[in-house]
Amino acid sequence: MKPAVLEVMRMNRVCRMVLVTSVGSFILVIFYFQIMRRNPFGMDICCRKGSRSPLQELYNPTQLSNTAILHQIRRDQVTDTCRANSVSSRKRRVLTPNDLKHLVVDEDHEMIYCYVPKVACTNWKRVMMVLTGRGKYSDPMEIPANEAHVSSNLKTLNQYSIPEINHRLKNYMKFLFVREPFERLVSAYRNKFTQKYNTSFHKRYGTKIVRRQRKNATQEALQKGDDVKFEEFVAYLIDPHTQREEPFNEHWQTVYSLCHPCHIHYDLIGKYETLEEDSNYILQLAGVGNYLKFPTYAKSTRTTDEMTTEFFQNISSLHQMQLFHFSSRDRITCGQKESGFGLSSISSLLWVIIFFN
Repeated sequence: MKPAVLEVMRMNRVCRMVLVTSVGSFILVIFYFQIMRRNPFGMDICCRKGSRSPLQELYNPTQLSNTAILHQIRRDQVTDTCRANSVSSRKRRVLTPNDLKHLVVDEDHEMIYCYVPKVACTNWKRVMMVLTGRGKYSDPMEIPANEAHVSSNLKTLNQYSIPEINHRLKNYMKFLFVREPFERLVSAYRNKFTQKYNTSFHKRYGTKIVRRQRKNATQEALQKGDDVKFEEFVAYLIDPHTQREEPFNEHWQTVYSLCHPCHIHYDLIGKYETLEEDSNYILQLAGVGNYLKFPTYAKSTRTTDEMTTEFFQNISSLHQMQLFHFSSRDRITCGQKESGFGLSSISSLLWVIIFFN
């Protein structure tokens, strides 16, 4: 009888242990899915050590692809142009921390993104907030556009010490996106001077442009600055007094001045023409491509080639040439597709390097 009782007691203990283990496992599964629902990148972030960095994935790929070859061509084009220019130029400039305020740092995925206004920077800032948010965000498009531009939401390279800056520039994957300069200027004009809600731009820049460029301006136009014509905007940009007065606003400042591609070696240069493909390739290198895709654009709102041509129809040849010189830090050919790769934006990035130095 006693052995039977002991056997029953042993079986009870086993049953309780099985029950506790099952309940515990069930709780862990629920907890896991709760975390993954909030942050699908949680595993990637916590396990970055021991996995390949984006830089390793880029330069030592497990499988060489046409995309990797294309980006190597772009890197070589930038490097060769900068090298040729440095030989012919006597100018030498050392970057200061203030030059690095457009370089956003993602510590978890070891990436640095130089943002350029009017080249999809709002959506890329949203993506960077997802990548650096450690679960706070999961969908980039759930982040309001104005929140993406709050400086405290992202850490930039100028916030680090000099040794920390050098370490990240050497070991993190650096990328930027470029756009045909004339198209970017038209996009900036449409956004900042034709939208009624941009009263701050109208007050700060619109009134100044009207005062300088419009003869017999009405008192209302001088006070509001909300009806700036594209021709007046172009005249303002090429006016030598403009650059002497204050630095250009970042929305029409050159990519060269914002991201310094001849001082910083960028590992990836994306083009606005192939924005989604290039962006998703970067996310793939970061190891999050299965969970995160770059937001698609509402193409109807984009500034297109045709729209740019229409805006420039009323710009004189002289002003177009002067504007070409102004934007030449972002241009090597104007609207020309090279080698079948469609590198007009890459080419545009580089003409400046040759022309002004």
